[in-house]
Amino acid sequence: MKQFVVGSAFLMFIASMPADATNDHAISLEPQPRLEKVAFMTSFGDTLPPIGYVTFCRGHQVECRPAGRFADQIQLTPAKFHEIEEVNSAVNTAVAPVTDLDLYGKAEVWTYPSANKGDCEDYVLLKRRMLIEHGYPESALLITVVRDENNEGHAVLTVRTDKGDLVLDNKRREVVGWADTPYTFVKRQSERNPLVWISLLPPDTAPQTAMSASNSH
Repeated sequence: MKQFVVGSAFLMFIASMPADATNDHAISLEPQPRLEKVAFMTSFGDTLPPIGYVTFCRGHQVECRPAGRFADQIQLTPAKFHEIEEVNSAVNTAVAPVTDLDLYGKAEVWTYPSANKGDCEDYVLLKRRMLIEHGYPESALLITVVRDENNEGHAVLTVRTDKGDLVLDNKRREVVGWADTPYTFVKRQSERNPLVWISLLPPDTAPQTAMSASNSH
């Protein structure tokens, strides 16, 4: 399993990217539905990004720049929730789960699905792009690394809403609140800058075995 290691080259890469242009207000997208649980993740400061994401950004710089439009959350409506569910289901149905090792002969490759095949990060990247194309703000669509039921690395997409942080997962058809998953949440992108990653583990958490986000489909 790969360790999360980023050297000076990536720090120079971040420095070369444009500065964050933001407006400090949430984007309202109509009246809100009722969800049973309101749950938001707690962050604990900056951390290192997954090495696979670093490599992805070298080849997709435009997709890794801070967006000009900032929204900490989207206002969730029944229509928006249905749309999010449809995107999650459509990608899960269209893409067959295959490990990077089987598909590319490498252990860690972050990219879009190839020939309708891919692993967890590929699902996440495609869902994020589709929701952006539907008009969702990039700053509310955050790639997130977790440990799954088997304590293996896995990636999901977090959608930040005024009703809680929702999780889009290639392992399940339904969209659920993050607290309703069986996962341990490790890190995710910052809503301010997709190149910056924040820890979701408390500072006093015991050191964990290094992992790749690609260990699980």
